[in-house]
Amino acid sequence: MVRANGLRFRAMVDGPAGGDMVLLLHGFPEGAESWSKQVAALAKAGCLAVAPDLRGYGLSDAPEGTEQYAISHLVEDVAGIIKAFGRSEAHIAGHDWGAIVAWFFAARHPEMTKSLTALSVAHPAALAEASRVDDDQRERSQYVRLFLIEGKAEHVLADEEYRRLRSMFSLGPNPNAVPHTVVDHFVRSLSRPGRLTAALNYYRANLGAGGGAWAALTQEVKITMPTTLLWGDEDPALGRRAVEATAEHVDGPFTLEVLGGAGHWLQFERPDEVSRSLTRSGKPH
Repeated sequence: MVRANGLRFRAMVDGPAGGDMVLLLHGFPEGAESWSKQVAALAKAGCLAVAPDLRGYGLSDAPEGTEQYAISHLVEDVAGIIKAFGRSEAHIAGHDWGAIVAWFFAARHPEMTKSLTALSVAHPAALAEASRVDDDQRERSQYVRLFLIEGKAEHVLADEEYRRLRSMFSLGPNPNAVPHTVVDHFVRSLSRPGRLTAALNYYRANLGAGGGAWAALTQEVKITMPTTLLWGDEDPALGRRAVEATAEHVDGPFTLEVLGGAGHWLQFERPDEVSRSLTRSGKPH
């Protein structure tokens, strides 16, 4: 457990204390364990790997109120976690919502970001533009409408012993990539009182009507540090247009790694390729 930004965060940590810090941010509806294989690989390579349960998830604190999950709070959580380890900078990686947080952390705290690795999610400005003009991306994003409806989303996802929440992990070309025991762990965690609402608040605080965050977040802010985007070309939620437009928003060295035949759950579907990419970005001593 570490304290950061006024909250307690549970984190998986491995690797030498003097190694380059690599901070791994999970997405919805997961937890720190989504990075288990990468934590082990990074530690073996000489990095200090840190994978926290983000606010609202796992054993980390879950403050009440939609506004507590606005991107400004999420970004400062990352800054606080880095400082809690006595560091002033780290390599930042994120998947799904963790990738969104990582993009904006890198934009707002370039001095703390040695490198950026985003899994599945393109630069938010590119994704916002695709969501406006690309029929394919709009169709892929239809599920967000449900997630924004307080009460209804919780009921739909929790109905029939969380059948729909569980089914999210089987979408895409590799339906058995996430082990059933891991899915069970994530679902049990989110079935605790208030936890599913906390996870859905990431959508509501930043994408919902009146939140105002999305427009502010997607203003043109160039990314200057070395950046890698990994994307599975059969991801059911995130299409090609935003991925290919991401390079326009990165001023620093940029690498796009398209993982053929992969879907959304890249840490499970392509663990070795993800680990290799992170290890290269981490520049371990």
